[in-house]
Amino acid sequence: MVFGLLCLFYISALLFLTIASPVELGSDLKFEAKSDRTWLWGWAWGTESTVSVVDRTPAVSFPSRPAAFGAEINDPLLGYVIPLSSFTTPCRASLNASDITLPFNSGCPDLCLNGSERPTETWIALVQRGKCEFVKKVREAQRLGAKAVVVGGEDPEISGFPDTLVNMYSPEDSSDIKISATYIKYTDYKELFSLISHSNTTHSGLRTLSLLITAEYSAWEWYSPIITFIIILLLPSALTFITLLIHRIRAARAAQRDRAPEDVVRNLPWRVWTGSGWEKHEGGEDANAFPDVTPSSADLEEVVVSKDRSTPETTAGPPIEENASTSLPAIPPDNQPWFETQVECAICLSEFAKGDKVRVLPCHHIFHLHEVDEWLIQRKKLCPVCKADVTQPKPESPTTTTHPSDNDQSQSEQPQSLRPTPTADATERTPLLTTRPEEHN
Repeated sequence: MVFGLLCLFYISALLFLTIASPVELGSDLKFEAKSDRTWLWGWAWGTESTVSVVDRTPAVSFPSRPAAFGAEINDPLLGYVIPLSSFTTPCRASLNASDITLPFNSGCPDLCLNGSERPTETWIALVQRGKCEFVKKVREAQRLGAKAVVVGGEDPEISGFPDTLVNMYSPEDSSDIKISATYIKYTDYKELFSLISHSNTTHSGLRTLSLLITAEYSAWEWYSPIITFIIILLLPSALTFITLLIHRIRAARAAQRDRAPEDVVRNLPWRVWTGSGWEKHEGGEDANAFPDVTPSSADLEEVVVSKDRSTPETTAGPPIEENASTSLPAIPPDNQPWFETQVECAICLSEFAKGDKVRVLPCHHIFHLHEVDEWLIQRKKLCPVCKADVTQPKPESPTTTTHPSDNDQSQSEQPQSLRPTPTADATERTPLLTTRPEEHN
């Protein structure tokens, strides 16, 4: 599930990088435009420009966005801004502009001169969005002698377009366009057109204003394709690394659940083999605080004395537990528990020597203390022999109380042929159940 979410995030990032810039092909094709110029857009994703009226003090500036076709605005461009509707009229078109609040100024071809006035010096054409594609408006202004074009937006209440900056793209070959073009919002276009209409400055008999177009190139404009490529290249590696990291964390947590807590292991009882018996210690005692017992000259003397004893040894086998305060066995050999007869560690397969410290697990298996502690804490919380969980208390075997009379009754109910054989003269070859000779007769 985590890998699927990471793949979904990766696909979403690619889609975002693909459609980060809205495309505007023409007035008849409607796309959702991005909002106004933002700090993120101007800093990281390309260029922005500013259209300023320098005839006013202070200067009136409008944010704009350069077109993706035509010449780039490398240096500030100064000229007289003149609406094309001031001296041109459509050559062949039936105008239906009853609902247009401003004079019809689409700049769509073909335009014919209207009157004798015509700008001669460096001038900037002002047109409005609509009726045809952006590239056709700029091409027609270039034919009429404009050095740049400012395209204003349409009225949102009429066109349905949001009043925002858009990117002007060309759906056809625009290599013939040699002038620059930039886009401003409808509110700014309306204000700029009103300023021109009330201006006292004229050029060739046409009302105009001095307009300055400056570009704000970001250093990231040249690096954004490289950064996009690097992101696409490194994102799969980053997602793979995150997936492996999550897998390792889960595996570590699973391994931690399989280990025994250190405090539980330290609280298990432990013992020390003294050479003739077990010295018991309760859980919680620090085993490192007790020095290891090493063979000494007293051990050799004990061996010599044991050889000079007049009574021969009658028992031989596993070590017998003795009381720590006396040298006599604490439990007779016949009644010694089975787990105290272990003579070797199942981990290292070495017999217990004098001074060895062993840990007693709840299942009564014993091992060298440091070896089994490392196993339980670092590897598994299970006994190496019987796989019993050391963190769980050993379940007590159910005990039933039987009355002596019940035993007598049960023995009497058993067939005589299945009664156990008396063990007075029994040997290893004596069968457990015998059949009396008289039963065959």
